[in-house]
Amino acid sequence: MDLSNLQPAEGATKQRKRIGRGQGSGRGGTSTRGHKGAKSRSGYSRKIGFEGGQMPLQKRVPKFGFTNMNRVEFKGVNLDTLQFLVDTKKVKEITKEILLENGIVSRNDLVKILGRGELKAKLNVAVDQFSASAKTAIEKAGGKATALYTSKKAATKLEEVKPAKVVTAKKVEAKVVEEVKEEKPKETKTKAETKPKKDESKEDESTEGKEEK
Repeated sequence: MDLSNLQPAEGATKQRKRIGRGQGSGRGGTSTRGHKGAKSRSGYSRKIGFEGGQMPLQKRVPKFGFTNMNRVEFKGVNLDTLQFLVDTKKVKEITKEILLENGIVSRNDLVKILGRGELKAKLNVAVDQFSASAKTAIEKAGGKATALYTSKKAATKLEEVKPAKVVTAKKVEAKVVEEVKEEKPKETKTKAETKPKKDESKEDESTEGKEEK
């Protein structure tokens, strides 16, 4: 066998189906599409999952659970990975920049240290979050674990909490004095004072006239 007599294996290739070439081709008339229906028309494309009008599988299957819109995803980095960095790269501290330089995380990843493996080296680790086991392991080895991530809920709560106003005794006393000044007793006239006074001289004259009669 040489290049002059090379050929594909028997059954490996077959002729293309040629349609729309008239009755003599053996595929005339409807050109293998059959009579009527959506599939015989031009421009037909079957929707993925379409089952001819019957209820498709993705709708027949029961559903459960939900996808949380506000979920926060972290990239997990284990303790054995940190120990590997210490052994090979001679790293003395772990930050997101160092993990990015070594190709362990991507630029926009939130990093969480997990507790798989063993950490022997004393390391200061400053990333977004830590699992409880990873934090205890780092502190047990003499290192320090600093969490940088704060959730949106916690941040909004911190903004809402306002420092209470300090009220001194002097301020209270001044306020009371102002209130007392505003509430001065208004002069009210009694009914007796409001009535008009009768003329006493006229009354005397009338009494004297009565006595003379």
